[in-house]
Amino acid sequence: MKRREFLKILGTSLTYHAFKVNDVIASNKSVVSLAEGKDYEKITKDAISALGGMKKFVKPGNIVVIKPNIGWDRTPEQAANTHPLVVKALAEECLKAGAKKVKIFDRTCNDPRRCYETSGFNAVFKNMKNVELKHIEFERFKKIKLDGVFLKEWELYDEALSADVFINVPVAKHHGLTTLTLALKNVMGIMGGNRGYIHRNIGTGLSDINAGVKSHLVVIDATRILLDHGPQGGDLKDVKVLNRVVASTDIVAADAFVTTFFGKKPEDIEITLEAYKRRLGEIKLSNIQVLKS
Repeated sequence: MKRREFLKILGTSLTYHAFKVNDVIASNKSVVSLAEGKDYEKITKDAISALGGMKKFVKPGNIVVIKPNIGWDRTPEQAANTHPLVVKALAEECLKAGAKKVKIFDRTCNDPRRCYETSGFNAVFKNMKNVELKHIEFERFKKIKLDGVFLKEWELYDEALSADVFINVPVAKHHGLTTLTLALKNVMGIMGGNRGYIHRNIGTGLSDINAGVKSHLVVIDATRILLDHGPQGGDLKDVKVLNRVVASTDIVAADAFVTTFFGKKPEDIEITLEAYKRRLGEIKLSNIQVLKS
């Protein structure tokens, strides 16, 4: 082969690969990462690593809030709450990235003392340095102007609002009213007042809240999912073990992707569809790139 022909072929090859890279960048697809395995701490860290690692989100000296679902007096096996080992892995990664402090809390539905104990959170975080597992202090709810479509203002938890990084960590499960409860709905745990009010227009109300409170990172616990009788559950027959964790910076894309774990279409979930219409994220699966680790 002559040198000129070789350089011509090489140049064509380089142009082709550059086009492919630029094409991916130009596509602006939302990205979610999916990690699978029985070691829940490892797959959680793998899911974050696929997005670029926790240092991409947490900087030295940051105060980080991790908001799991600890709403129910249920064991980890019953899939009503976020698995504590998923949250433990996230807290460790935050501290490794230089976080000054990690705060973990939820406004529970059942008695908070029983929820934190039965869920396994008390045991997991008992002696973890620079991590504060705390109960909600109701005097810390502050009325915040939202200028939403349905909610013009609402009482929100000030420690969630003042955090440098807010990490939204729901468990994936069935819900009797909304079909599913995922990351968009998990922000109800930072709402004060009569939360039942937003059930009058829940898709719009939750979009108002999520538009006002950004989840910098979403990690959905699908290690085991609740298929029926949610959100509280109780019967292990309703639980399906998937051993999966999903992460994304796009809250709508994360919810949309995990909806498929239940054999449903994202567009059929009112909360997800409304958030997409409000341009809070991507709902179309064809526009979501899945990174598997």
